[in-house]
Amino acid sequence: MKGPNIIFIMTDDHASHAMSCYGSRINETPNMDRIATEGMRFDNCFCTNSICAPSRATILTGTHTHINGVKTLGDKLDNTLENFPKILQRNGYQTAIVGKWHLGQGDKHHPTGFDYYNVLPHQGDYFDPIMIEMGVKKVFPGYVTDIITEKSLEWLEGRDRDKPFMLMCHHKAPHRPWLSDKKHQEMYKDTDIPLPDTFFDGYDNRSEAAKRAKMRVERDFNSLDLKIEIPEGYDKMDSLPVPDDVTGLEYITWEGDKVTFKDHRELKEWKYQRYIKEYLRCVAAVDDSVGEILDWLDKEGLAEDTMVIYTSDQGFYLGDHGWYDKRFMYEESLRMPLVVRYPRRIKAGTVSEDMVLNLDFAQTMLDAGGIDSPDFMQGRSFMGILEGEKVSDWRKSMYYRYWMHLAHHNVAAHYGIRTMDYKLIYYYGEALGTTGSIDERTPEEWELFDLRTDSAELRNVYDDPGYLEIREKLKKELAVLKDEARDYE
Repeated sequence: MKGPNIIFIMTDDHASHAMSCYGSRINETPNMDRIATEGMRFDNCFCTNSICAPSRATILTGTHTHINGVKTLGDKLDNTLENFPKILQRNGYQTAIVGKWHLGQGDKHHPTGFDYYNVLPHQGDYFDPIMIEMGVKKVFPGYVTDIITEKSLEWLEGRDRDKPFMLMCHHKAPHRPWLSDKKHQEMYKDTDIPLPDTFFDGYDNRSEAAKRAKMRVERDFNSLDLKIEIPEGYDKMDSLPVPDDVTGLEYITWEGDKVTFKDHRELKEWKYQRYIKEYLRCVAAVDDSVGEILDWLDKEGLAEDTMVIYTSDQGFYLGDHGWYDKRFMYEESLRMPLVVRYPRRIKAGTVSEDMVLNLDFAQTMLDAGGIDSPDFMQGRSFMGILEGEKVSDWRKSMYYRYWMHLAHHNVAAHYGIRTMDYKLIYYYGEALGTTGSIDERTPEEWELFDLRTDSAELRNVYDDPGYLEIREKLKKELAVLKDEARDYE
């Protein structure tokens, strides 16, 4: 049987709780929802390292980051490594990647395995971005989400129609700093976005690592994040701390309005609204892009035989726990959105509770094309789950590791295990020589959460005598998973 066409759409930092098909309270995503409605939604998709470049390397290679060499943002992917696009190419697929790459530049790090690539250098810009098209840098006028969509569709139109295709459409949005396009600038202007339930989390009964993290809405945003004029004495990238006495403090917006706050709580809520509305406007532009691609498939008569995958490279804190960013093994950043449509083989409107990982994506796409995956890949194809099978020996737990010790947001390096009921996290407190990490020791700490009764992860029960048996059992299982992942550090 001829394999399907594959369109893999990935955003950067799009949390599943900012998608209406996942029950979002804060926005609507009709086109992303359409993939779920006409295919399958995964409610337990997780990443193995919640940060951009490592997740992307894992998706391409089907290996953990300590195996493919991209542990941190400072690492680059060796493009001589095998990846699933190369394997698809060798099996008759035409392949392309358009948009965010974020795995290095130059001869040793540019995309390989693709007949065509047109990618952003580093993070890329929202407006008039430089892109590297087949090794040549060019400026593309316009808004980056629109450009990535346009170039993706251009490649699809001009492809070899005698071959199946695999397109990776990788959006920059909604990565920080959030900049919306003209079409969406007025969205939510007169609407207050609901606060998360954990917005005023005080980090009581939690790790010191959580308390030390520098990604708090009230304290760590800069003027570019908030779209305000740079206060005197600050650089645009400086965090804008909350003064001890906030009464009468004025912020000057880009529009020239002065806003006065009576207390810290009011200022924090104002900063959240500035952040979340711009984030959601960026998401709305991506949702429009998804709609364009789905409409193109319908127009071309290709929908039935095309697997469309929508995901993000990890989750993100949307004010949850009073945070933005990711990195921690807590649910909001660990969890990835994943919806998949392939009408010929996936029943519409289905939902899976099975635990799947970004580690599985490569093998799943190879399996969809009827291609065996190489032994070095460490995940597992979930095509059977997509087709409605009850896979009796499917995983019940997963291994996670964040390596980038204290860099950027002061998050301590850690690893852990998540089962369907519990989560155990170990902060080991060392840089271990990883690229970009800060070589400063932090205290070793453990956290244990009972996800059955504490889905928001507000109560660390590691030292609770009632959880002693569970704790020791999870430690043993964690050691097994770590060994299976061939992680010996």
